[in-house]
Amino acid sequence: MKRSRSSVVSDGAFLLLILACFISIVFTSGNPNLYIQNIIFLNLAFLIAVVTYFTTVTTGLILNILFIFGYGTFTLYQTVVVGGLIGTQNYFWLIMTPLFTVATWLLTLGNRQLQQENDQLIKANESLATVDARTSLKNTLSFQSDASVFMALSVRYQIPLTLMVISVKYWDELRRMIGEEQLLEAIQDLSKMSQVSIRTNDSLYLLNKENPMWGMLLFTDLPGAMIVIERLRSRVDERNRDEFANKYRVELVLKMGAVAYDAEQISNPLEFIAQAKKQVEYDV
Repeated sequence: MKRSRSSVVSDGAFLLLILACFISIVFTSGNPNLYIQNIIFLNLAFLIAVVTYFTTVTTGLILNILFIFGYGTFTLYQTVVVGGLIGTQNYFWLIMTPLFTVATWLLTLGNRQLQQENDQLIKANESLATVDARTSLKNTLSFQSDASVFMALSVRYQIPLTLMVISVKYWDELRRMIGEEQLLEAIQDLSKMSQVSIRTNDSLYLLNKENPMWGMLLFTDLPGAMIVIERLRSRVDERNRDEFANKYRVELVLKMGAVAYDAEQISNPLEFIAQAKKQVEYDV
């Protein structure tokens, strides 16, 4: 499998960070006389790296400049005042501290790119998926594909086709009264109830899962759709008196409307939905 650039950057930065840690630990333990001093500089390098991870590379570079200035002042003091010699010790942390910062920044950059790619894949999967994961019902994308076929069959063979749309009355108020988990359960219960209320050759779709709205493509005329509406309304009323009253502590009331397909007035599936939604508004 071809690895993405962000994955290579993340892996390379991780290995570089591990290598920098190994070299720093070996260098620190190799000189017992400067052990405390090296430990302090190592902790400062780690601190700058951690700050860079949680902020930006600009912040890390500014902290490195301050470190280099402070370390240069410290070296100048030891050389001029104390009389020490400039050796490997003086150059090591000037190189390793920025190296820690760069490795941490690259690791952060790679991880963020991977997260962005993951988010994009999730969004693409949601937009291309034809089945809702929570209810196992077909979604709007699937509806547009199926409705185009059914509309063509209706015209060709003179088969009556009706779209029935269902929504929950006072959904915004219910959202504030009951928890998110119960809202999901309510959507699933209403979906199952709607599914058993139609024939096997009819189709049920979840057109909107945020503010739940279902669509039913029925191979029947408008009076036949009204029979389905009354059947579903009576089942909800029965559930409200026992199961829903105990389970959700609120009454679920449905708004329903239906429109028969007319090739002269409805040109595409989205227009079909729009016409049906207008009928739902009349159900008060």
